[in-house]
Amino acid sequence: MAIDTRTETPNVSVSDYLRKNIREYGLLLALVVIMLLFQFLTGGVLFKPVNITNLVLQNSFIIIMALGMLLIIVAGHIDLSVGSIVAFTGGISAIMLVKWGWHFSIVVPLCLMMGAAMGAAQGYWVAYQKIPSFIVTLAGMLVFRGLTYVVLQGRPIGPFPKEFQLLSTGFIPDFLSFTDPATSVVKNYVALVAVLALVGWAIYSGLKNRRLNELHGTPNEPFVFFAGQMAVISVVAIFLGFQLSTYRGLPNVLVIMGVLIAFYTFITTRSTLGRRIYAMGGNEKAAKLSGINTERLTFYTFVNMGVLAALAGMIIAARLNSATPKAGVGFELDVIAACFIGGASASGGVGRIIGAVIGAFIMGVMNNGMSIMGIGIDYQQLIKGLVLLAAVFFDVYNKNKAV
Repeated sequence: MAIDTRTETPNVSVSDYLRKNIREYGLLLALVVIMLLFQFLTGGVLFKPVNITNLVLQNSFIIIMALGMLLIIVAGHIDLSVGSIVAFTGGISAIMLVKWGWHFSIVVPLCLMMGAAMGAAQGYWVAYQKIPSFIVTLAGMLVFRGLTYVVLQGRPIGPFPKEFQLLSTGFIPDFLSFTDPATSVVKNYVALVAVLALVGWAIYSGLKNRRLNELHGTPNEPFVFFAGQMAVISVVAIFLGFQLSTYRGLPNVLVIMGVLIAFYTFITTRSTLGRRIYAMGGNEKAAKLSGINTERLTFYTFVNMGVLAALAGMIIAARLNSATPKAGVGFELDVIAACFIGGASASGGVGRIIGAVIGAFIMGVMNNGMSIMGIGIDYQQLIKGLVLLAAVFFDVYNKNKAV
């Protein structure tokens, strides 16, 4: 007689699950509401294919840096130097490409290694000398900004070779086209097929994880929440993918961003390294006593942040076709705000990659929408500051309520 080794999956009530995960679902709902609001306020301009493409190009570097900043914040630290690293690596790449005539295939990895070195220089003082990250990275912000002015001599450098510009301004070519682009609504079938495939994969993975949870007796989210989440994500993704397919298709930087999001989601949810970072951020002393090398882990998070900031620096320089001494000014504030709006906790140990991405998109949609409406930069800063304050207050309120 066969024995059923499956354990009964505990039931989770809808009210209990909603109470524990209100931040995550509220964040996704907030993004959808903000997008619809600005679509109405801008007279339909927000969702036009050209503007969606610009939205991706304008905010890709913020999302890329938010992936690294989330790990820094989860580990219980902060990095104020990312904007200056962006400017410095952009300037160095310009010197190598424009003045020295080096090929971009050599320049890109060299700049990434330079970003890693800058992150390591700061991570050493934070991890091994126990100097607060706020002080170390504040000094790094000033040092790297000063070095940018030195290497660029206070002047912009450009233009860049076409091959390097493709890093930010290029698009995935359409090799699936079977209609005349001049008469067809869809101009790029690769974008449409890619989005449909990703939506199908997301639904399949979600159902597979629910099945595995049932087999192991792990509680699942109520199916109504799972179905609703998948429905919202699918509708939004397919709509945006269709809009992109009617213009020029998938930007190269969007593909880079998607690969990085998938990679860091795996690191934070499926790897030992990710679990150790969360454990360290939650309680560093307990993590150290359990055998985790917290110094080395902290050091690696800053190295990783330096690499992503360097990549963002090259993307920005390629998009602007010029490296300027003032590039990246204030970027650290947008990146940190994206993480906190996305649910990261200032005390460490809490935060998700998807939350940081949604937080970055919320900031990006707000910036784009307010610019289309003609709202001045002064009021834009005011509104973004209030949104950040509200997000942090909501996080603190929920924690105090749970205690």
